[in-house]
Amino acid sequence: MIIQQVLLLLLLWMCLPHSCYAEMLFRRTTDHQPKGFVARVSGSDGKALHRQKRGWMWNQFFLLEEYTGSDYQYVGKLHSDQDKGDGSLKYILSGDGAGTLFIIDEKTGDIHATRRIDREEKAFYTLRAQAINRRTLRPVEPESEFVIKIHDINDNEPTFPEEIYTASVPEMSVVGTSVVQVTATDADDPSYGNSARVIYSILQGQPYFSVEPETGIIRTALPNMNRENREQYQVVIQAKDMGGQMGGLSGTTTVNITLTDVNDNPPRFPQNTIHLRIPESSPVGTAIGSVKATDADTGKNAEMEYRIVDGDGTDMFDIVTRKDTQEGIITVHKPLDYETRRLYTLKVEAENTYVDPRFYYLGPFKDTTIVKISVEDVDEPPVFSRSSYLFEVHEDIEVGTIIGTVMARDPDSASSPIRFSLDRHTDLDRIFNIHSGNGSIYTSKPLDREISQWHNLSVIAAEINNPKDTTRVSVYVRILDVNDNAPQFAVFYDTFVCENARAGQLIQTISAVDKDDPLGGQKFFFSLAAVNSNFTVQDNEDNTARILTRRNGFSRHEISTYFLPVVISDNDYPIQSSTGTLTIRVCTCDNRGNMQSCNAEALLLPAGLSTGALIAILLCIIILLVIVVLFAALKRQRKKEPLILSKEDIRDNIVSYNDEGGGEEDTQAFDIGTLRNPAAIEDKKLRRDIIPETLFIPRRTPSAPNNTDVRDFINQRLKEHDTDPSAPPYDSLATYAYEGNDSIAESLSSLESGTTEGDQNYDYLREWGPRFNKLAEMYGGGESDKDIS
Repeated sequence: MIIQQVLLLLLLWMCLPHSCYAEMLFRRTTDHQPKGFVARVSGSDGKALHRQKRGWMWNQFFLLEEYTGSDYQYVGKLHSDQDKGDGSLKYILSGDGAGTLFIIDEKTGDIHATRRIDREEKAFYTLRAQAINRRTLRPVEPESEFVIKIHDINDNEPTFPEEIYTASVPEMSVVGTSVVQVTATDADDPSYGNSARVIYSILQGQPYFSVEPETGIIRTALPNMNRENREQYQVVIQAKDMGGQMGGLSGTTTVNITLTDVNDNPPRFPQNTIHLRIPESSPVGTAIGSVKATDADTGKNAEMEYRIVDGDGTDMFDIVTRKDTQEGIITVHKPLDYETRRLYTLKVEAENTYVDPRFYYLGPFKDTTIVKISVEDVDEPPVFSRSSYLFEVHEDIEVGTIIGTVMARDPDSASSPIRFSLDRHTDLDRIFNIHSGNGSIYTSKPLDREISQWHNLSVIAAEINNPKDTTRVSVYVRILDVNDNAPQFAVFYDTFVCENARAGQLIQTISAVDKDDPLGGQKFFFSLAAVNSNFTVQDNEDNTARILTRRNGFSRHEISTYFLPVVISDNDYPIQSSTGTLTIRVCTCDNRGNMQSCNAEALLLPAGLSTGALIAILLCIIILLVIVVLFAALKRQRKKEPLILSKEDIRDNIVSYNDEGGGEEDTQAFDIGTLRNPAAIEDKKLRRDIIPETLFIPRRTPSAPNNTDVRDFINQRLKEHDTDPSAPPYDSLATYAYEGNDSIAESLSSLESGTTEGDQNYDYLREWGPRFNKLAEMYGGGESDKDIS
């Protein structure tokens, strides 16, 4: 009841006339000025201001939102000074919501709202009013425009754009560090009262965080918040309107705050001493083990580097940092020897690679641990005194000479004896051998530098007590040269001399080669084996010599070829020499010394064709002849191809005879008219269907009477032919009345078998061999067909 009284008082206050609102919200829409008084007021600019008397009387221009009454909400009343109260005027309303949201009483001018209005949807409505004569429907006043403003009430709570916020702040931040700002909005009118004035407060998250009431900025409230102790926080912020006073509406949001990591924790080794083991046979680079320090930080703040800072094995081992696991991998840097040293001690340090200067006071950001590495004994293979051996030996040494010795030992404390051997894959010709006890290498075959100057051997050393443990070493044997080869002509020389040559004329320049390779280089000397009256040798002293003529003119008819022995010797010790013979042909030459012909055979050769061309032509002719012979042989082979290739290939042979009976139209082979008219037989008329081997003169037989019967005529002719030795038996009938003794196969007649009552079994035909397979298939197939049908 008290609330209704308050609302009534508020409504009465709003109904009081306020000149400021009337002047601001209502104006005339035309220049029509009704009757009334006019006030003149001087303005600040010296001009006269005219105020026109309003022809409308306004009672109310404001309306509260969210009306909850059951009746229409009263807005105001329109009244014209032309209204005499006799009902002659009619009030018309137009504009925003006219007729639907706002209705007017045509007689009284009272305006009502038909439903509840929300200011947040629309804050004011602009309408137009007019009074017309009900009878003439003409306006009595110009149309006027007015505004209905909706007064706000606190019916909207503050809302946040996000239901959940996510924010972060570094750990160990000072008090008051800004985390995030949240902002709530209120749909109520901020210019009317405190309905839209929002105040922020924290409902959850104390004492770690606080919020500024006016701005909504969340700040840290505790110092030295450590991420390693707690990383996630959930803060609930409330936004309340009406300035936070009691009765105001509120909304909340949740802020998830994460403490981000900073490097405030140094690395720590979980153990002060770490023990590792490694076999002495481990090669360089082998990983022995790993060490790892822990760091409570994350990401780059937990990254660290490992290093060996002290110890008696700093030169024997290395440590590498593995980035993905943040471990230190210890590896072998130099070969280990159990017999030399069995235990190493290392001091390993782990240090953060990134240090925040703000937290130096929490350091130092590194830690150390002791790593002890024990070397385990392994049965090692023998070790040679050198990584490789090089022996040099002359090629003329005797078989069995020792060219060098390899030495190896057992590095283990047991010092087992060593057995040596040669890898025969490196000495396939078995030129060398080795003493298994002392490692002496000696020759087993003669050496020849000209065949092979180097020999690459592989010597194997194995312990006698453990033959599986072996070691190999390379032995390089270089064969030194000995002058054991005589020089020879460098190439084969085709030398000729012209018949018109003169004394002292150069006919050939010769050179020599030697397989030996003396240290001072090759040096050859040329001379004649005996004094020659036709030719001489002149040494050029540069390992070449010239062959010169000693007389004028040569005749190939007298001597066509000369043989000149030339002695070639070297200058090494012992001196080696050889005699090479030059074959010098006598040839016919032109005036310029160009050879034309050297013998009679050359004169017979066609001009312009060389020996190679003639050989090629001859080969082509031979190939063509071979092709023709092969083609003829193949064609002949096809003609002689047998019908039956083998005993197993038995086929049905069909022999075609083209001698068919003459028929009625054949008047040459046989004339039926002869039977009727024997006198019509022509003399010397022979048959055309055969060729008789011996030509006999046919005999004339007496003609038969015309009334002779045909049968008698045939019998007469038959008798004549039977007695005629020149008449071949063209038509013969042979009667075989005696079949002979019964055979094992009995009768083969299918006519007789058809008279038997039972079915015949022809399987025995398959047992007679391949010649009867066709019969077996025919009769066997017939039986099968019979069974199927």
